[in-house]
Amino acid sequence: MNYKSLFFLLMTVLTGEICLAQSNQRMAEGDFKTTATTQQGKQYPQVNSDGRVRVSISAPNALKVQLDIGGKKYDLVKDDKGVWTGESAPQDEGFHYYQLNIDGASVPDPGSLYYYGASRWGSGIEIPAKDQDFYALKSVPHGELRENYYFSKTSNSVRHAYIYTPPGYDKNNAQRYPVLYLQHGMGENETGWGNQGYTARIMDNLIADGKAVPFIIVMENSSVNFGGGPRSPRPDAAPGQAVPPAANANAPRGPMGGMNITGQFERILLDDLIPFVESNYRVIPDQAHRAMAGLSMGGMQTRAIVIANPDKFSYVGMFSSGTFTPSEIKDIDAFKKNVKVVFMSFGGREGGSARIGAAAEEWNKVGIKGISYVSPETAHEWQSWRRSLHEFAPLIFKN
Repeated sequence: MNYKSLFFLLMTVLTGEICLAQSNQRMAEGDFKTTATTQQGKQYPQVNSDGRVRVSISAPNALKVQLDIGGKKYDLVKDDKGVWTGESAPQDEGFHYYQLNIDGASVPDPGSLYYYGASRWGSGIEIPAKDQDFYALKSVPHGELRENYYFSKTSNSVRHAYIYTPPGYDKNNAQRYPVLYLQHGMGENETGWGNQGYTARIMDNLIADGKAVPFIIVMENSSVNFGGGPRSPRPDAAPGQAVPPAANANAPRGPMGGMNITGQFERILLDDLIPFVESNYRVIPDQAHRAMAGLSMGGMQTRAIVIANPDKFSYVGMFSSGTFTPSEIKDIDAFKKNVKVVFMSFGGREGGSARIGAAAEEWNKVGIKGISYVSPETAHEWQSWRRSLHEFAPLIFKN
């Protein structure tokens, strides 16, 4: 083959590769679709196969509009009709809070469904995940997510909780169930696990596949009266983000660095919520059939409440909440007679996987099943916590 022929062959190959790359880029840019979190009948927000989020809003008199998501802001561009449109960089798979910023004012996107996070109702977007099948809506028997109001003597108020009952709960009045008390993170509330977390779908699918025993899940708002002064959590904490002990270096040291992480919720849980559940639902009212878990702040609360009340829960789950070790239990021999599982997880991009792995081994050495789980390629976000619940649920109440 002469040099001229070789040159044309190489140019043909390179041109083909460039065209293919450009075609793939156009496909990625052009395959934006609405998601499950877009309001019915709305065109935006949208997501493409790269995980980029595209938003659009009419604001003819605005001078600057931005999309605020994942800790970064992206400028939108205005057309001749006053409609601003723009998109983000690729986002992790799963659910993300976001907002629009119009001339310095942060507002919800009118095209999005609203979710409670960052201590406010605002916008959320679902980035389709490769493993979304475990929380997909399927043709399987479904449980119910029930809305409950009950009176709390501790807070002297009527409180609000969501309670998941498994499929068939209303068909057999003789059957009684174990119960999991499942807590949200900082800046979120009792709606989080049911809405952002897809708790009911996860459980329905696990039960249908025979991977988890049917049990009840109670979700309440644990962000109550943490205490005043410097020991209070920062109001600017990110959604789901618990404040680390170092946030208050002068506070008295303790299991939570001096911060009263459980606040008033410990007494509400033990004195009001558990009695309400056990009086109104067919649960098995003993430690062996009671579990507690939570994400971020909720996991830290779980740890603190279990340490202070070692006779209340037999299964413990901490999702993105640090570590828990046997050295924190005063009477480990009594503890291991009743506690069956200690589960700890992190998102792979959070760090901490080595720490929870070592902590899990410590539990195994003293005779309690210690499990650690790392969610691949996720950070401090709902996809980590959905996966954590999916891993935790099959481990509990097996006996």
